Amino acid sequence: MKLKKVISAVLALTMTASVMTGCGGSGSNTAQTPAADNTSDSAQQEAPKEEEKQEETKTEAEAETPAVEEQVLKVAAFEGGYGAEMWSEVAAAFEASHPGVTVELTIDKKLEDVISPSMKAGDYPDVVHLATGREAALTETLTKENALLPLTDVLEMTVPGEDVKVKDKIVPGFLDTLATNPYGDGVTYYAPMFYSPCGLFYNAGLFKEKGWDVPTTWEEMWALGDQAAAEGIALFTYPTTGYFDAFTYATLSSAGGSDFFNSCMTYEDGIWESENATKVFELVAKLGEYTEATTVANANNDNFTKNQQLILDNKAIFCPNGTWLPGEMADAPRADGFEWGFMAIPAVNDGGAGCSFCWFEQMWIPAAAENQDMAKEFVAYMYSDEAAQIFAKAAAIQPITGVSDYLEGDNKLFYSIYDNGATAVMGGFAATAPVEGVNMLDVLCGTVNSIVSGDKTVEEWQAAVEDASDKLREAME
Repeated sequence: MKLKKVISAVLALTMTASVMTGCGGSGSNTAQTPAADNTSDSAQQEAPKEEEKQEETKTEAEAETPAVEEQVLKVAAFEGGYGAEMWSEVAAAFEASHPGVTVELTIDKKLEDVISPSMKAGDYPDVVHLATGREAALTETLTKENALLPLTDVLEMTVPGEDVKVKDKIVPGFLDTLATNPYGDGVTYYAPMFYSPCGLFYNAGLFKEKGWDVPTTWEEMWALGDQAAAEGIALFTYPTTGYFDAFTYATLSSAGGSDFFNSCMTYEDGIWESENATKVFELVAKLGEYTEATTVANANNDNFTKNQQLILDNKAIFCPNGTWLPGEMADAPRADGFEWGFMAIPAVNDGGAGCSFCWFEQMWIPAAAENQDMAKEFVAYMYSDEAAQIFAKAAAIQPITGVSDYLEGDNKLFYSIYDNGATAVMGGFAATAPVEGVNMLDVLCGTVNSIVSGDKTVEEWQAAVEDASDKLREAME
């Protein structure tokens, strides 16, 4: 700027002199030419300096920009009722926001069968989406073997692309449960994923047609069961006995409160012989008397949809399940006027609140994962608005604040259950060292078929559960 002002001043003076001498005749070109030449020389000298400066700045910026590291992140995900496409879309979005990263997806309905052989050979996925409570119990096995990476530091990470920490994005309550902290030590090993309030599904259209009131207590349930039986309709059915985990958890919490529930989940001595536990065993046994006759025969992995079909055909009223049920039965035939209804498990005690167990899936990182840092980044990304909206399109709902903004249709009904007075119940059995021949869920839930069919008594069932609890308590870690 200073140089330009000097040049301008010189030009102005020269032009003035030129005008003055021009009246006398001849020296104007001589006076102007040197000034023009000087300006040209100065500009020519200045331009290279500016170009050199820009080139130096560019070189410095390039030196400060780290080279993109090419990485392959191996993600293994269970293909549930939500389908596989959402994982491909989320993987693509993650790759777009993380240059150099390629997500290698393994998606299968029998994920354990696909990844277990490679894991035994030492080839582990970096991230695994596979819930607890599955028959193969791969997640539980790795937990018992201390083969998972702690995720507590992930909770302190900032959600990629946002300005909020992961822990502040997750709905309160999901990180204070044995379903995320399996050792009960406050350390998170399972990242909570797609959540689903569980309860009793029914045909709301049938209630309208019959003029029935939706029961809120078990006494009202039994009365409705008697009334419906007179019309050839059963009160209850269930897909498989596996669905009694959520049902039993809710009734346990309703019977004795959260402290009692946690005592059951941690195998407290004598807890399954207590008065509150007895209420639950007897309630399930009585419900068996109101269960549709073909239920037990079809309560298996091959025919469970036949039991679910019973409520669509008005052959049974209530069926315990999670919010994936409507999608699972989307193409199934149904009675005229069918309309999904959803309610909490009625209160066990008079004056109590209904309970709904909140089932959620889990994501974890094997301790032997090769790319642990990027694996943590991927887990943190699961709680971004971008990822949540992709999942929500497939009705897979992430436990993050504000997620209801993405919901519509039946999902708004299902995810409002807690707004309507139901008490949320979360958690599961504490991890233990392996005990040969003992599986708590098999003993607690798998016996239901035998109770409904009359092959076992409540007393036998209750004693077996207490015995299993004693053995697992000794193996707690």
